[in-house]
Formats: sequence, C-alpha cells, structure tokens
Amino acid sequence: MEVEKQIGDSSVISNHDKYMDLAKEHSYLAPISKKYIQYLKLINDINGNNELKNSEDPQIRQMAVEESEELEKLKTVMENEIKILLIPPDPNDDKNIIVEIRAGTGGEEAALFGGDLFRMYSRFAEKKGWKYEIIDSNPTGLGGFKEIIFEINGEKTWKFFKFERGIHRVQRVPETEASGRVHTSAVSVAVLPEAEEVDVEIKSEDLRVDTYRASGAGGQHINKTDSAIRITHLPTGIVVSCQDERSQIKNRAKAMKVLRAKLYEQKIIEKEKQIADERKQQVGSGDRSEKIRTYNFPQNRITDHRIGFSVYNINEVLEGHLDELVAKLIEEDAAARLKD
Repeated sequence: MEVEKQIGDSSVISNHDKYMDLAKEHSYLAPISKKYIQYLKLINDINGNNELKNSEDPQIRQMAVEESEELEKLKTVMENEIKILLIPPDPNDDKNIIVEIRAGTGGEEAALFGGDLFRMYSRFAEKKGWKYEIIDSNPTGLGGFKEIIFEINGEKTWKFFKFERGIHRVQRVPETEASGRVHTSAVSVAVLPEAEEVDVEIKSEDLRVDTYRASGAGGQHINKTDSAIRITHLPTGIVVSCQDERSQIKNRAKAMKVLRAKLYEQKIIEKEKQIADERKQQVGSGDRSEKIRTYNFPQNRITDHRIGFSVYNINEVLEGHLDELVAKLIEEDAAARLKD
C-alpha cells in the first residue's frame, strides 16, 4: 500500500502533521485493503468451483453445485461489507468530546434523571477504557443535576456518542411521588466534538470575561475567592462558565475548551444544513430539540424513536451497557448513507 510506504519515509516521520494525516488515512484504508484481499481469494475460489461443475465425476459436480450456493451467499455478504467500509468516515470520529446534560421539563425528577444519564455515560466510558472529567456542574440536593458538563477522552468517542444528541424522555414513578403515579420528564443532551485552535479562530477582542465567587460544593475556599469564570463570545452571544476548579486559570482553560467546542458545533451545523437532503436519510438530525429516546420504567423498555428500535433491559443500559443501542444506531446510519 502506497500510504504504508509514505508512513515509513523518514521525511514524513519528522513531519508530525503529515504523519498524523497519513496515519488517519491508513486506519481508514487498511480494513478495506484486508477485506478486498479476502474478496479476491473468494472470487478465485468461486471460479475454481465453477470449473468443478463441469467435472465428469457426478459426485464432484454435485458437491460443486452445493458449495456454489454457499460461496455466492458469502460473496453478497462480503460485497456489502466492502461497500460499508468504503463510506467516508466522519472527520470528527477521532475527536474527544464534551457532553452537556441539562434537566428539562419535570423539575427535580428531570434533574435526577440527568444524574442517571451522567452515570450511564461515565460507566460506558469506563467500560471502553476512556477517561472522563467534569468541567462544570449544578447539582441538586437529592443527587441529581440541573446541568452537568464533562469531557470524555478516548479512541473514537465521537463515533460512539454522536447519536446521543437530543431529548431523552423518562417515564417512571419519581422518588418524590407519594401516590405512585407515573411522571414524564425530559433531559437534553448535547455532544460536542472537541475543537483544536486550528479548527476555530477566537479573537481576544471578541470575548468578555467575568469572574465571580463560586457556589456549591467545594468547601470554604471555593466561596471566598473569585475563582469562577464566565466567558461571553460577543459575536455569537454564546456564554460558557466554569467553577469546578479552585484555580481561576484552570476554570478559564476549561471554559475556553467548551467555547471552542460550541463554536465548532456551529460550523458543523452550518455544513450539515448545506446537505439537508442527505441528512433526511441519516439517523436523526442532531438537533437538541429532537426527542430521540424514551426510557419507560414500568415496561422496562428503552425505545429509540429515530430507528424504531427497543431494548428491554433498562437497568443494565443505565449501568453503562449501551453497546447494543449504539451498534444498532451506527448500523442504521451506515445503511442510510449507503443508499445515498
């Protein structure tokens, strides 16, 4: 493979940016190359088997006919696999992500479910060997979150999380409900690919930075210094804040990371609007106002409305066993893109 030769070139190895670009291209092409070699071998087997159909020995002819059917089935499967591999990868697949969970309708129950979703995502990350860190949070007294923002670092995090964007609805009897009546609450989830400085240009004159005294958990120190940071991006009106660190510098760095991600998300949305017809064929729009999933506790059911798929192991999923749901979403998206 030509890409492999270039990666081994000393001049490329010394050029970090070029080496990383070629490494990404290699990671895309290598599975295609491997599958194509297997496909060529299969075609060779089919041709050899077809010759045996003309054998003078009736038993050999019969065996060749029977094997021909299996080989043709395998050929169809392999051709579909190659087509899926040829779909251009999402350029953000390798990026780390920032996740925002916000309680919506439902008051304290929505905040509690926001806490459930944070636990689900953090445990899913742990199972994948990814690292997560809280950037900012607004906890409630009962253990939920009105809002929590955290980052996840690991291989292909965007690929596995990008379909979580939207409204998550929960139907269950709240802990605060004495009559045992089922309530419906909602939580919004935003997933942002982490942006580098080269992805988004932020001018210092476009920022208003305010400091204030943090509130909430953190001991006495957190309430005695103006360590919390609020950054307003004047051209867009986007406001981000961070107060989880005692250091003003660290809070500012985290807030800037979220701001870059939000501005990068805007660029993605603008690009996606340009290919709206294509998006209609894909899984969901990524719109934060789109109801994507319902968690129905009385029925032990989770339904993803975009693909009409349900699982009946709600407690396991909330403990981080998201693989079945995520795999189905990736599969359906690939099939839709293949049609395009």
